[in-house]
Amino acid sequence: MPKLAVFPKAYMQDLCKTGAMKVTEWIDLASTLQVDGLEWYAGFLEMADSSNWSVFRKRVEDQGKEIPMLCCSPDFTHPDKSFRQNEIKKQKYWIDMTKALGGSYCRVLSGQKRPQLSIEEGIELAAESIKACLPYASDLGITLILENHYKDDFWAYPEFAQKMDVFCKLVSYIDHPNFGVNYDPSNAHLAGEDPLELLRRVSSRVVTMHASDRYLVEGTLDDLRKEEDGVLGYAKRLRHGEIGKGLNDYDAIFTELKKENFDGWISIEDGVDGMDQLQRSVTFLRKKISMYWPEYK
Repeated sequence: MPKLAVFPKAYMQDLCKTGAMKVTEWIDLASTLQVDGLEWYAGFLEMADSSNWSVFRKRVEDQGKEIPMLCCSPDFTHPDKSFRQNEIKKQKYWIDMTKALGGSYCRVLSGQKRPQLSIEEGIELAAESIKACLPYASDLGITLILENHYKDDFWAYPEFAQKMDVFCKLVSYIDHPNFGVNYDPSNAHLAGEDPLELLRRVSSRVVTMHASDRYLVEGTLDDLRKEEDGVLGYAKRLRHGEIGKGLNDYDAIFTELKKENFDGWISIEDGVDGMDQLQRSVTFLRKKISMYWPEYK
């Protein structure tokens, strides 16, 4: 049976850049929502002090929730081997962080889509780096989850494995019990592709999901797909919106996941307009999940 988590999408600058919000404030806000857990972010300013990790875990657990997933952004496609080795070291640090928080899932990415990088070279570099982290993750009981990502906020280039064919090929290169997919339907829209087609290709490997929704502010999906590949920055045609009111077909998504006996975490990565919007997204998803998994209460 799936469980529902939330991510502080509306407060990332406050938590990661300005310090205008404290992590404990976010925990207390999230505790008002009818969810099972809080997806964490490695870049919260206060996470730089490892003595805080157990404090935050206890605060969340005292609210009757848990921290199932850690969101972080390794860059494994850099041509310099020493750079990649350092990224592997950072990933292992984030695996430690996940374990300390009581989590089971730690995100990995491919890396940046640098202009000089061929598809085959990028896949080899990313797969090699992820595989180098898997024994460490396995020893700690952590599953590494590869997301069909768009672009880290602090990267110069979009995700190397942004496009469906590249993402699926990279997934096929890694066969390990502590590796799976974190599926994000909205990121497929940002790639100008069909999120349902992607899901059907990887649904047997999906262990966690990001629930979000996007809507078009101008043009059509065909216009979006015609936009130049690799343009820096987010697609201006799309905006975050309330879940259930955007482009994603959650009935089709949950039908496919149910068919594959999905029982992982679904983390809401929306609510950019504040807690009222996030509450409506929680209500929508709880109702939708209970339709496909009636045992969900």
